[in-house]
Amino acid sequence: MSKALADIQCSECPIRHRAVCARCEADELQKLEEIKYYRNYEAGQAICWAGDDMSFVASVVRGAATLSQTMEDGRTQMVGLLLSSDFIGRPGRAQSPYDVTAVSDVTLCCFRRKPFETMMIDTPHLSERLLDMTLDELDAAREWMLILGRKTAREKIASLLAIIARRESTLGLMAQTGPVLVELPLTREAMADYLGLTLETVSRQISALKRDGIIVLEGKRRIQVPDMHKLVLETGDDVDGGFIA
Repeated sequence: MSKALADIQCSECPIRHRAVCARCEADELQKLEEIKYYRNYEAGQAICWAGDDMSFVASVVRGAATLSQTMEDGRTQMVGLLLSSDFIGRPGRAQSPYDVTAVSDVTLCCFRRKPFETMMIDTPHLSERLLDMTLDELDAAREWMLILGRKTAREKIASLLAIIARRESTLGLMAQTGPVLVELPLTREAMADYLGLTLETVSRQISALKRDGIIVLEGKRRIQVPDMHKLVLETGDDVDGGFIA
């Protein structure tokens, strides 16, 4: 982690307007400054294991991490993807219900859990924003049920790319008319696991989207989306966000 990032003030944070602190006033940000610290994780490093006691909650500043669960026989299923500004941990619960693993180099803005829980009681802006984020997460989980249960392989790949592009773009989806660069946080093997596909199917569908001009490959993990609207059409969703039957 660079010294500049370690010393950055909350008001200058790159995820300031999307993270849990988005609605905080200047005095509330100062209180957060007093209980925050940064942690770095390398790709593949565990952030926490299911059942671990967590002394902190955190926002993802940079990078991506996965949420996964392991069954008694050792089978593991990826159940969530954490991107920049997503929240890790649950106030009021000391233990993590999931394995959380960095899939790229990750920087977390961590808050000591106990002081954060106390601050939530005294800071409505904080608790209201966390509630909104929780409801957004619920909507995302329902969207993912649709993706896994009803969509074709091509639609699954397009949906994942659109989700990542929406998050990484600084503009709203429909307002973004120029090319969007997407750094894929997942390997193709991880994408296959997450989407319930084979590696061969993932590679074939990415190649098909490239051939059809929906995406442009720039190396193994970087993708350019020339037209976000065309990518959205490939997801099987209506332009209003509804599923096309």
